[in-house]
Amino acid sequence: MRISKVIGNVTLSRIHPTLQGGSFRLAVPASEEELPWSAVSEEGEVPSSEAVVVYDALGAGVGQWIGIGEGREAVNPFYPEVKPVDAYNALILDQLSR
Repeated sequence: MRISKVIGNVTLSRIHPTLQGGSFRLAVPASEEELPWSAVSEEGEVPSSEAVVVYDALGAGVGQWIGIGEGREAVNPFYPEVKPVDAYNALILDQLSR
């Protein structure tokens, strides 16, 4: 699981039937220096990693910190139903502290 910052929404014209009820977010995984408790981090700064499209059934908003599961772990929470996702939003972080 990686801590990531939501930087945007993904709009689809059609969605796979198994993905109804959720939406897609654009999130950027954060490095240690980019987390809020880092002395280097500034409020509103966008992390510098490559963005990931994340399936979100929890309703995260732009600017929120989330935990994302990727690869095989992204499909496990939906078992036995199969959803065609590579990354999913496992949690929304209310606060981060060291």
